[in-house]
Formats: sequence, C-alpha cells, structure tokens
Amino acid sequence: MTALWSTRTGPHDAPVVLLVHGGGVGAWMWRDQVAALRDRYLVITPDLPGHDHGADVPFTSADDAVAALAGLLRPVADGREITVVGFSFGAQLAVSLAARHPGLVSRVVVVSALTEPMPLTGPSLGLVRLTAPLGGHRWFARLQARSMFVPDDLFDDYLRTVRSVSTADLVALLSANGAFRIPAAWSDYPGPALLLAGDREPRALVRGMQALHQALPSAELEIVPGAGHGLPLQRPGWFTERLLGWLAREPGVPR
Repeated sequence: MTALWSTRTGPHDAPVVLLVHGGGVGAWMWRDQVAALRDRYLVITPDLPGHDHGADVPFTSADDAVAALAGLLRPVADGREITVVGFSFGAQLAVSLAARHPGLVSRVVVVSALTEPMPLTGPSLGLVRLTAPLGGHRWFARLQARSMFVPDDLFDDYLRTVRSVSTADLVALLSANGAFRIPAAWSDYPGPALLLAGDREPRALVRGMQALHQALPSAELEIVPGAGHGLPLQRPGWFTERLLGWLAREPGVPR
C-alpha cells in the first residue's frame, strides 16, 4: 500500500481532522485552516501521490489513493472522532473514503466535488500532454494560480507543486477525476456530512453536488453565492468559520 507524506499538528489525543487537497495543489492550501484547528484538533495534511512532497510516489488510481488515506487514519482510529475534509479531487476521495470506510470516518466535509462523469477523450488527453510543460513556467503558473484563487504569498508553494507533478501523473489524475461517480454505499453513510460549493462553479459540478445531497438527504448542502471553484482559498475566513462552527455542533444537531 502507498505510504503518503503528511504533516501532523495539534494535541496527539485530540479529535482528528484530515484535510485532503485537490489536484495540482498540495497540503499547503490548508494553511489557514490548520492554524485555526490545531489548538483543538490533531490536524493531518497529506500530499497526494504525484504532488509536492509526494512527487516521488506516482499517482496510480483513485482507489489506491483512498486506500492510502485509510492507511493514514487507521493508526489514529482509537475510538476518537475523525473528520475528513476534501476539496475538488480530494473531495471525491473523501466521498469514497467515507462510503468505503464509515468506521474510520465519523464526519465528512465535501467541497466542490465533480460527480458527473466527464471522461477525457484521446484528443483532450493529447492536449494535456502538450500543454503540461507550460505549467512550470512562472508566467503561466501565475495565470493558473489566479484562476484557482491561490494568494500571492502561497504562489511559490503552488509553483513548486506544479513543477513537481509529472505529465503522466497529471493525465492519470484528470482521467480519474472525470470518471468519478457517486459510490452506491454513499447513500448508507451514517455520519454527518457537509456539502459545500460555489454558485459560480461549472453547472455540472453544482448538479453533481446536488446529486450527492439527493443520495444522502441527511447531509447538509450549501451553495455559496458568488463563490467559484476554490472556497478554502477564495474565502478562507468564511470557510474556516463555517468549518469550525460545523465541527463544534453535536452530531445530528440541525443547523
């Protein structure tokens, strides 16, 4: 099983929060949330295979990534509460992790997960392979970073991460991202779930988040006005307060 690079901060015996980043970024994207959570929670932030400090581990499949995340949680699964928070591709992994391992995941926060199948065609993959080297150029990375709401003081982290992702890993991850479907077991997930997306995200993504809610009506869905694809980075203060408030509630207590 793949071993993930990760950082841990906070009281070792506290409830656990696992923060799973999206494709093309790294654990650094959670900087503001880690700072807010670490006094009360044991915060675990991995770098996914093929990304930043995990670049020496090739990205093979979403299933392998889910298995690796489960392996990261098992050593701390000693009866305490574990919350998994995922963004974008990391949100897809969070859904799969909660569906397959409900005994490990007490609560789950799904931020901007694409759930409608959008498989990449051969020409699309070819274009990705041709343009991938541009990502390593500072000027091009600056444009990408702005579109993803990466703040200027995290740009060097973003550039380092983009340069770390190989073309093969990028193609494999994009293929996995486009092929994701809501797991059948998601409807049976017993824990609290919070679903967040921006109303300026692609319509297919918003529809997919609504489908996640339809499959698990006990989940709480919020479509945030004026927000794009990047809530934790675009609105870090709002997102952090929303997360802290939700975590502070007793399971099953309505909003």
